[in-house]
Amino acid sequence: MEIIKLHYPNDEVLTNIEPSAAALGFFDGLHLGHIDVIDTMKGIAEKKGLKKAVMTFDPHPSVVLDPKKQRTTYLTPFDIKMKKLEELDIDYVFVINFSSAFAGLDKDFFVKEYIIGSNIKEVIAGFDYTYGKKGSGTVTDLKQYDEFNTTEVNKHIMLDDKVSTTRIREYLDNHELDKANEALGRAYDIEGIVVQGEKRGRTIGFPTANIEPNYRYFMPAKGSYAVTMTIENDDTLYKGVASVGVKPTFHDNARLTTEVYIFDFARDIYGENVTIHWHNFVRHEEKFDGLEPLIEAIDSDAKIARDLLKDF
Repeated sequence: MEIIKLHYPNDEVLTNIEPSAAALGFFDGLHLGHIDVIDTMKGIAEKKGLKKAVMTFDPHPSVVLDPKKQRTTYLTPFDIKMKKLEELDIDYVFVINFSSAFAGLDKDFFVKEYIIGSNIKEVIAGFDYTYGKKGSGTVTDLKQYDEFNTTEVNKHIMLDDKVSTTRIREYLDNHELDKANEALGRAYDIEGIVVQGEKRGRTIGFPTANIEPNYRYFMPAKGSYAVTMTIENDDTLYKGVASVGVKPTFHDNARLTTEVYIFDFARDIYGENVTIHWHNFVRHEEKFDGLEPLIEAIDSDAKIARDLLKDF
């Protein structure tokens, strides 16, 4: 997969780029709605003998356009999104730097400079895709150009509403992990590195791996979760219970941490890269009055998680 970074002014000469069909969008999460757009693109590309492409942006437009609602955490941070797109057998990813200058471009200039200029012959976009200054361009506008064909993809419906990144973030923020995973079409996953922690867990019979996320992920809400975890260069799928929170039993105003108690596991894995797959919500974070009720709660979490993960 070739990643082609574009800026404004666009000084990239794309003379060696073959004609492509391109899916347009930000694609944070690569959820089922996004997959509908990408699968449609792949079908058209294969039928017409074109390269399979995605045209996206970085950073999220809200960083430039909406100071009150800047989106600086992601379901699939840039490197992860690129990895997942490569797994989807994409040939080209056009990544446009979303800057203040780019945000002010006329919609027709965007089409001519970035779509036509990138040798895109088939455009595939969701029904609500917008582009150009203040989002003035729509899919209907794209259909007016003769230089390429445009295919509009309808919304993916789940629970009587469209699947969207915003909705998935709301699910994760409200402990509705089952709904988030259904909309994603997979278990939510976060990559990180195992770092030194307070090592309190081993003193109470529940040694944990303290995970520092590798990127600015949108984290699930504070609480306990049934998870599976993979370790880089290790084919084993480990089961466990993860805790996201600030350890209120021991701290006031502590930073958010992520810890995983891996079942039947006794290795030191500091420095290892791991991926946590989040399957089920178990319990809200609580402040306990001493160690005994905390130990009882963790033991209960582990039993619940073992049962939830019995088919993995």
